[in-house]
Amino acid sequence: MPPPTPLAALLVLPPTPAPRPRLGLAPSSRRARGTAVVRAAALRALPRRLELWPPRLAAVESGPPSSQSSAPPPQPGVESSGFGGGGGGDGGGDADFGWVRAFPHVLTASMANFLFGYHIGVMNGPIEDIARELGFQGNPFLQGCKRTLQIDSIPLILGAFISAQAHSLDEMLLGRFFVGIGIGVNTVLVPIYISEVAPTKYRGSLGTLCQIGTCLGIIAALSLGIPSESDPHWWRTMLYAACVPGFLIVAGMQFAVESPRWLAKVGRLDDARKVVEDIWGASEAEKAMEEMKSVVVNDDSQASWSELLSEPHNRVALIGGSLFFLQQFAGINGVLYFSSLTFRDVGITSGILASLYVGITNFGGALVASNLMDKQGRKNLLIGSYLGMAFAMFLIVFSISFPLDEDVGHTLSITGTLLYIFTFAIGAGPVTGIIIPELSSARTRSKVMGFSFTVHWICNFVVGLYFLELVKLFGVGAVYAGFGGVSLLTALFAYNFIVETKGRSLEEIEMSLSPAAPGEPK
Repeated sequence: MPPPTPLAALLVLPPTPAPRPRLGLAPSSRRARGTAVVRAAALRALPRRLELWPPRLAAVESGPPSSQSSAPPPQPGVESSGFGGGGGGDGGGDADFGWVRAFPHVLTASMANFLFGYHIGVMNGPIEDIARELGFQGNPFLQGCKRTLQIDSIPLILGAFISAQAHSLDEMLLGRFFVGIGIGVNTVLVPIYISEVAPTKYRGSLGTLCQIGTCLGIIAALSLGIPSESDPHWWRTMLYAACVPGFLIVAGMQFAVESPRWLAKVGRLDDARKVVEDIWGASEAEKAMEEMKSVVVNDDSQASWSELLSEPHNRVALIGGSLFFLQQFAGINGVLYFSSLTFRDVGITSGILASLYVGITNFGGALVASNLMDKQGRKNLLIGSYLGMAFAMFLIVFSISFPLDEDVGHTLSITGTLLYIFTFAIGAGPVTGIIIPELSSARTRSKVMGFSFTVHWICNFVVGLYFLELVKLFGVGAVYAGFGGVSLLTALFAYNFIVETKGRSLEEIEMSLSPAAPGEPK
């Protein structure tokens, strides 16, 4: 899942710094508004009420009867993917290595998230040098998953190259436009690919590679950007470097497997079986293929957007959109935007260094999530994450709203900020991107993900656009208290409406959520 995009990724220049206002007080006007910022024309309101899932959704916890077909013996002639296979099922002895065979494929796909994170971070350090050199300083501003990921790398490579070559604002915006197209496709496609390729037992842990890839991309871009503090032309090198992951994706996905669910959907059942045997193990092939066939039989045509208005797809789409809506209004962009000022209070004046602290904390949380996702389950992590975020927000509010020793107040603010980012990274960030494709049917998975991420980007833009204005009107304490309140609301939402998907195949989940379940013929 991809995490929220800092404002710098959209090439909106930061305002010229003014004297730092005391944290916790409503900031005064710090800059002249020379040029109007483009504002969103409208934000389509999400439904205010969410009906309770019908009782049959609880059947996900128990699921439909599993196929009892005996597993066939391994077939010596099974075709392997370019990454190779070997080993069996879930591994042997005390170590569990059943995830190893799927790992290279999902790792290659998650390189797209590394590139996403790199493009988030690449503009943060040298943005002022870019603006000065290009003369706009002060101006605000289905081919299957495998082939689609390769094709989508083209605008990412092209956009990075055009940006690196830019000698005017128009050229830079054109390059960032191409990058935006590639990022928009990848944020939807990569979670779908990983959820469909990863073995059921490890789907959650492997799914966190989206979050980990994004964190590593941000850290790499920020680290590479350190020389930009002394070299005003270094930004071109950074943007040229952004082409490299794109080429790696094109080359790596040539050896990655295609999604077995997509192969089954288009009638290539033999190819789907080979992928399942190679990646999941021959012992899983018979049961997996029976489940896929049962879904394909009832899903042999292309879905339309209008199907998101009918059950059960409307409820999944509403939950997906609501999760992203609440995630953004829980304040992750605002916290990231204001974190540099918080770090400045304790003497960390370098924006790049402060961002590195944030990125490393985010990465640490993502690693914890990868270990817990398939042990504690998605629902528990999501609830715990938002409760932790709420606590962190209220800790910051306490530190800036009550008369405390200045050093104590700054320490609490820093602790609250890092705690918020860490707890976001263990649940609110990765789980949101993983659970939406898990709850979606094979027929509408791409449509539900597309709708959910549309809500994400709109809310991302709105929060980033109005955050400072809200701080100016109400003060940091009031705004952060609001973020804490939304976090509590989201924990309550997850408790009531999120269904646990840990340890269940996508087909089992889909059959359990279908109108004919439980126990009724479709």
